[in-house]
Amino acid sequence: MSLGAARAGFKVVAGIDRDERALRAHTSNFPKSKHLCLDLSKATANEILQQSGLTACEVDVITGGPPCQGFSTMGKRDVEDTRNQLLSHFFRIVDELKPRAFVLENVPGILNEQYATILADAISIVGESYDVLKPHTLTAFELGAPTLRRRVFIVGFLNTTPHFVGDFWSKPKKSQRAPIVRHALCGLPADINPEWKNSGDGSRLVRVVRSGRFFASATGRVPAGVGNPESLASYQKSRVVTGCWGTKHSADLTSRYAALGAGKSDSKTKSMRLDPDGYCPTLRAGTGPDRGSFQAVRPIHHIRPRVITPREAARLQGFPDWYQFDVTKWHSFRQIGNSVSPIVAEHVMKRVRRALDHE
Repeated sequence: MSLGAARAGFKVVAGIDRDERALRAHTSNFPKSKHLCLDLSKATANEILQQSGLTACEVDVITGGPPCQGFSTMGKRDVEDTRNQLLSHFFRIVDELKPRAFVLENVPGILNEQYATILADAISIVGESYDVLKPHTLTAFELGAPTLRRRVFIVGFLNTTPHFVGDFWSKPKKSQRAPIVRHALCGLPADINPEWKNSGDGSRLVRVVRSGRFFASATGRVPAGVGNPESLASYQKSRVVTGCWGTKHSADLTSRYAALGAGKSDSKTKSMRLDPDGYCPTLRAGTGPDRGSFQAVRPIHHIRPRVITPREAARLQGFPDWYQFDVTKWHSFRQIGNSVSPIVAEHVMKRVRRALDHE
């Protein structure tokens, strides 16, 4: 959401999370922003303002993605999941800070009938102060990111601030359809040594030969003040990308992966072979250290009999090659799987800005 907002013309003044590794990665990419390690179920608006050095009137937009695991159809769909309550805390913070607008992102499962009361109660916290638009579902590949990922967005505008919603969710006039997998991954190294595990080994040259909107976004469009200075300089000078880490497979597993057809899943690992002429399935995050440290199932490369690298996952999610994630493979995949595609985020944030700037 931060990169999409920055590309839409917003200044990212602060990022908040209680996951220190997520904050570390965000700090790397947004070195000029404040970073607050806070539990939002306990934090107050005043605490956020004090630590970020802001006044309430300086906050134009708050974006957030409360944990989706309790709502996800891939999970247990537990109405009693305590993480579901963070939805209400997001709206509580919005109500306390009174930004001109807010953007909430979550999985489509949040709209299931069993969560209707949770969602309605949460939105009611800001119901009198905000013009809250009907929840809207966006599919990433229709907006330019080569993944089937679908996400719900709930947007609201402060009643006392000028804004013009109009047909807020109108489709772009020009087609934004994403490149297929084999085009999207073009230029990234296909031959990955399974022994490449540290940061040095994972740094590889990329040769981008394709053009168009997606590759302009994948190789450039760096907002002012955004990007890790060291890695950005290396990428811009020599086209060196990070995160090309390998995964060691047994001979039997490699043989099974090699025999899989496009779009087919391995019976044991459940990993699916990417369709070179299709789009990537939704990338999953796996669990954090507090819940067993399970790595998520990863897709299999469309050419080589191996699971994809973090850098390939980032490209398929719509992240630019210069964007940095954690220094470990596991946490990199967690961060990518938990993320909003920046291409989708920019689509939403441009509409928010247009609504706020309308005279």
